[in-house]
Amino acid sequence: MLVLVSWQVAVDGPLLGLDRWVRHGVRESRHELHSTLLNHLGTALSDLGGSVPAIPVLLAGGALAAWRSRRAAAPRWWLPAVVAVLTTGLIPLLVVLAKAWFARPGPFGAPLAADQWGWYPSGHTATATLAYGVAALLLARTVGVPARRRLYAAAALLALGVGLGLVWSDYHWLLDVVASWCLGGLVLWTLARRLPDRPQHPGRL
Repeated sequence: MLVLVSWQVAVDGPLLGLDRWVRHGVRESRHELHSTLLNHLGTALSDLGGSVPAIPVLLAGGALAAWRSRRAAAPRWWLPAVVAVLTTGLIPLLVVLAKAWFARPGPFGAPLAADQWGWYPSGHTATATLAYGVAALLLARTVGVPARRRLYAAAALLALGVGLGLVWSDYHWLLDVVASWCLGGLVLWTLARRLPDRPQHPGRL
């Protein structure tokens, strides 16, 4: 999916018609509903993908996972904290490079200024998907099954909410958001396969 969407963005392919169709539908819905509450909610959800609060949540999740792993006398108990710090550097590296490469204009169609990177993929969506997702992955290895499921569900809902908030608020095209979900999912899948088995935890969250 990520390769397909990126190819369509690069060649201005017919799939981009989906972006225009969704944007038209969202703008009509906003006009018909004229709901200040929904508009504020969309903005608030979008803001959850900013560096604050996403990066502090990621670092706190890594620190808490390391502390719980140390209590469980796990080997390499410090690894979650290192992974969290490295992820904070990986997010801008992936997103900025892609934005500069594709240089896609935003929904309003204005040409990019000299200091702009472009809208594809969505930085806020990528930040939310990776920050909350990695925090959940790290903590999940120190808790029981019920808490693990809640962590995964919370991370998924936050990533979904940020993406939908960006589209509703007309900050991003839909495919910008979809690409970041795919990119974040790929990184999370790879990380989940690389992380060591979860230690025996001394307690449950």
